[in-house]
Amino acid sequence: MSRIILHVDMDYFYAAIEEREDLSLKGKAVVVCMYSNRGEEGGAVSTCNYTARDAGIHSAMPCRLAKAVKPDAVFLPVRKQLYSEVSERIMEIIRSYADNDGELFEKLGIDEVFLEVTATSGGDLDKAQQIAQSIKDDVKELEDLTCSVGIGPNKIIAKMASSRQKPDGITVIREDEVDGFLRKMPVAKLWGIGKVTEEKLAGMGIDIVEDLAGRDVQELISVFGKTRGTWLKMAASGIDDDPVKEKTSSDQIGRMASLTHDTRKSDLVLSLLDELLDDVFSKVTARSVSFRSITITVIYSNFKTVTKSHTLNHPIAEKAVLREVSYKIMGELLDSSTVNIRRIGVRVGNLHENKGQKTLAEFF
Repeated sequence: MSRIILHVDMDYFYAAIEEREDLSLKGKAVVVCMYSNRGEEGGAVSTCNYTARDAGIHSAMPCRLAKAVKPDAVFLPVRKQLYSEVSERIMEIIRSYADNDGELFEKLGIDEVFLEVTATSGGDLDKAQQIAQSIKDDVKELEDLTCSVGIGPNKIIAKMASSRQKPDGITVIREDEVDGFLRKMPVAKLWGIGKVTEEKLAGMGIDIVEDLAGRDVQELISVFGKTRGTWLKMAASGIDDDPVKEKTSSDQIGRMASLTHDTRKSDLVLSLLDELLDDVFSKVTARSVSFRSITITVIYSNFKTVTKSHTLNHPIAEKAVLREVSYKIMGELLDSSTVNIRRIGVRVGNLHENKGQKTLAEFF
């Protein structure tokens, strides 16, 4: 069964959040700038909405030039804390759809992510498209934002597919469509190729992906080295075996699952929590690590996501501590809302290799 990878990319994320926060911005060109220490006269465009893009403004453009291009645009400073908070809520929703209880999830940045849904979809691309639509619906209902999704047999294809129907689209590239999808594409559009590589390829007479795929791998190795040359040949052929793996996964162990039905009954919620705690702690034991942070995530029936964490004084590997802290956090979350719960998760982080055990009293 071929892999099915999704790439979810938020649409003009920073500017979209600003539009949501201030409805008067709708229909206007909105430009979010990363200002330098010279104030509004310095810095560069971080992102902008499609109205601003249509006027000729783009990311990394100097803010001064952007203002000259469209003086009547609305220029706003980056509000990284706000964007990060929104991103965290959205990423927890997306993670809940990933295979292996959310582990086959790889965040690329604040506004884009890979997830594998091979098992969840049963290898069926139509079901994968339904999953993509569910993600889009959840994000829209939760945060009133849109995203675009690319679906393909690997990360490279999914990544490039997500930009095919922006904004707010879904693009599916089936395995037998990969060659046609890539063939006439400029090599600069192939994900992973930067300006330096593009210029070297142009010097070799390689302008489109079809040209690159047709070159002998040894020729590419002689110019780019073994690793890079081999990768270029494989990428141009639509081959990518790179796994979906969270870059911070080595410092986190977690599990997420759905309740049999939406509820806020504590006995049902805590029963599922116990199952998750057993699984998480078994992984902690298998890796011979201790943890210092414990995080509980709750997704409510209205798709609102709340995450709450507790940090211990020292790393520990005690199931009793994990259970006590998790129960306390979950109790607080149950008390803070009257909305039924749809899905819960538990995660331990700040992992340390075990080098001896301390007493429980040292951790509170």
